[in-house]
Order: sequence, then C-alpha cells, then structure tokens
Amino acid sequence: MRIAILGTRGIPNHYGGFEQYAELLATYLAAQGWDVTVYNSHNHPYQVPEYKGVKIKHIYDPEKKMGTVGQFIYDLGCILHSRKQQFDIIYQLGYTSSAVFNFLLPKKSIIVTNMDGMEWKRSKYNKYVQRFLMYSERIAVKHSQYLIADSLAIKEYLDAKYSLNSFYSAYTATIPDSYSKEYLLPYHLLPKQYNILVARLEPENNIETILRAHTLRNYNFTLIVIGNVTTNFGLEMAEKFKTFNHIRFIGGVYNKVALDSLRHYANLYFHGHSVGGTNPSLLEAMACESNIIAHDNPFNKAILQENAWYFDSPESLHEKMIKSTTAESIFSEFRRNNLNKIINEFSEKHIFQNLKETLIEWKSNFN
Repeated sequence: MRIAILGTRGIPNHYGGFEQYAELLATYLAAQGWDVTVYNSHNHPYQVPEYKGVKIKHIYDPEKKMGTVGQFIYDLGCILHSRKQQFDIIYQLGYTSSAVFNFLLPKKSIIVTNMDGMEWKRSKYNKYVQRFLMYSERIAVKHSQYLIADSLAIKEYLDAKYSLNSFYSAYTATIPDSYSKEYLLPYHLLPKQYNILVARLEPENNIETILRAHTLRNYNFTLIVIGNVTTNFGLEMAEKFKTFNHIRFIGGVYNKVALDSLRHYANLYFHGHSVGGTNPSLLEAMACESNIIAHDNPFNKAILQENAWYFDSPESLHEKMIKSTTAESIFSEFRRNNLNKIINEFSEKHIFQNLKETLIEWKSNFN
C-alpha cells in the first residue's frame, strides 16, 4: 500500500501535534511494510530523504518569508507533486490552507482527511479568516472520500453538521521506559518544585490565562513554559510577563526523553488547548503520569473525564493550584486511571492497527 501524508511541516516532529502524529503513524505503517511518504517543508531541520523507513519529500515552503500566504504555496506544491506519484491513499492532516486546492488532488487516490478541530473558532483569526475557514471545512468534506475525527466531540460535530458517519481515530501515546532527573539539571530544576506548560504559544491554548494564574496573590511557584516563543503571541507573552522571575520561557524541547522527564517530574501540568480535537501532548502527559489541570471544554473532558481538575479563568486555575498542595491522594488516583487509559484505549498498537485495517478496507471498497 502506497500512502502519502500531507498537511504538516514534516517529520521528525519539530513543531506540534500533527507533526507528532504524522511521525508516529508514518513510522508505524512503514514498519508494517507500507510504502509511506511524508511531505516536509524544504527548511525543515531534518534534510535526509528517509526517516525510519519513511520516504521524505521536501517541498518549497515560503511561510517564513511570506507568512500565511506561504502555507498555501507549500500545500499547493505538495498536492501538485502527489498528482504524479500514484499513491493509493492521500492522508491529509488538516484542511486550513489545502482545501482550496482539493480539486487538484489525484482522482485515482483515496482522499482521507483528518479534520482536526473547529479551526474557525481559533481566536487568533479575525472574522474574515474565520469565515474562510468555515468555507474550507465544507470544501474538505466535499472533496474527501473519508473523514477522520481525532476526538469524539469532533465526530459528533461533523456527523451532525454534514449528515455523515466520520471515522473516529484518536492520537496515541507510548508510556516511556524510564525517566531521568539529569534532564532537569540544564534548567536548574528539582523534582516536584516546578509547574509545566507545553503548548504552541497561541491565544486559543489559554496561555495568558495560565500565566496570569501564576501571578495572582503572590503565587511564586516556578512555571516552565515549553513552546516556540518566536511567534507574535509568544513574543507578546514573554514581554508581558518578563518581570515575573518565576515564569520561565525555555523554548521548544524536541528531545522526547528530556520532554517526558520534564513532564514526569513536574508538580502540575497545564493543558490549555480549547478548540482542537484530541491533542497528542495531553495523551503524552497522561502517559508520563503528570498531575493534570486542563481547560474546561468538551475536547479535554472527552479524554480525561473525571481524572483531572479543570479551569476556565485565571482565578479558578489559581484556586486549583493552591488546593493541589493537599491533594496528592486525589492526583495519585488520577495518574493511575490516566495511565490505564493510555494502555487500554490510546496505545499505538490499538489505535494504529485499527486505522490500518480501516484504510485497507477503504482501499478495497474504492476499487
């Protein structure tokens, strides 16, 4: 089976959730004997044409020079290249900038689109962009043979709005073999003496809410913020909170063993994502046995259910942070239940084996 994965900046992951998912899925399918190609931005740090059995195709990406317009050019380049490759399946991760070119996708390939979250709800977009994203969503639905929802909440939304039966396939996480306190040393951290936030620094991830909660009533417990701080919003947050010495922006951490150790030894882990589906970083925090406090929304609750505390404002989060100091027995149960959920519901073997069998079935039906 020949499959191409489009819609990310590429693998190995140096950016975010879709990239992490693409890396895990692509390497899994390649290990199963599939012919897998992942499209990478030409300026991706990894420049080798193969990664763990996965073919890498670098495509010109002018986003750094042109901003959002560059995303469209990159996606167009990926689609045009895919037309000549005779892929059995083209798996699109997201639809934001590729939907307008969906009519160019090869007719002899099965088009499968992972719809991500409700992109048009992202607060970083103005009303005109949000309208375009709603249009793009409709176009992606129209031009895809099959739709994948990575969250039950997203599946319910898609099925109700478009009268269809999308396929639910969550992200996965692997329980780390071990952790090392050595990875805390470069940041001068001690186990359980810091809180952690891992996210793209964008408004809809409730970054400012989490930061503000750490400034209320002289709360000075160290907060480590992990994410690319060079975005406009990231730079704004770094400037806004620069006077608070206990809030530290350390940039992205792409060594997974290091990141898992930072998660595992943290006092509290904050998950502020609010408009997407299931986020891989949340599953990874569950796998690392983190003490999770998450933003109160259907996407997070669909995964964590009663095994986390939730916040919707700086004040409510601050209250939970204070309360957590005497709640070890509660969090111990949360950690145990979340770990079991990773094993029983979100393991790579469970999720990817089911997806692989479904893709084979779709290919058979398409013929």
